[in-house]
Amino acid sequence: MPVDDRDDETNRFRRSPTGPWVAPPARAPVSPAQPPRPSAPSRAARRRPIWSVSVFVLLLLGCGIRAYRDLSRPEAWAYWKDQYFSPSLSASLIPKSDIDGTGNGRPALAIHGVIGAAGASWLRAQIDENHLVPGDAILLSSPGGDLGQALIMGEIIRAHGLVTAVGTADTSGDVRPAYCASACVLVYAGGKLRYGVEGSRLGVHRFVTTTPVSDPVADTQRIAGMVLGYMTKMGVSSTVVEEMSQTREVRWLDPKAALAMNLITNPVVAR
Repeated sequence: MPVDDRDDETNRFRRSPTGPWVAPPARAPVSPAQPPRPSAPSRAARRRPIWSVSVFVLLLLGCGIRAYRDLSRPEAWAYWKDQYFSPSLSASLIPKSDIDGTGNGRPALAIHGVIGAAGASWLRAQIDENHLVPGDAILLSSPGGDLGQALIMGEIIRAHGLVTAVGTADTSGDVRPAYCASACVLVYAGGKLRYGVEGSRLGVHRFVTTTPVSDPVADTQRIAGMVLGYMTKMGVSSTVVEEMSQTREVRWLDPKAALAMNLITNPVVAR
């Protein structure tokens, strides 16, 4: 008997060689593809976060040790103390001070105290905070202090175009005599104009280092050269450095001598 086992294209059934039409065997359903299961992290991958934490801790310790070494130095601690904890200088703003005796008041920042290790940063902040402009005044009353900071303070005063005078003032603007000695004189020299005040005093002496050095004579000469260069830049005669070099004790300058040295640029005004 002929057998026709070809598929019928129009029917889901096909002819069986031994009987009636039968359905073809059902195909197994195709399940959707499953995402690959994540593999367990390797031991090296598990160690990576531990190494990262270790490196961070080591960097933190390194910074801490360096900061400790910096702060353990006396000069560094003196700076931080003067800058953030107990500034050695104090200031008050006088809205209208009569430093030239003309009755035309001008704003003045009256500064009192010893020049500390952070005096320059302190002065810069005070000038900005009180909005001083060229022509405003700095009134000084100080026994001196840090030489290096005094030089920078004088540079700041000159850069802002401020004038200087030695004295104190109350809220009425009346200027009273005071004294300015040692490193304070360098700050005073920074004024674009340097007013004399009757009764006020300027005191100079030889600067010496307070820290041990291998060659004290050479260090003294170095300091003298530095002061001479600064005074020359500020327009002060070199004779003031000669006056300084003659004694370690404070020598009070005669007002006429200070005027001749051009340390005072505007003569003493009688009150």
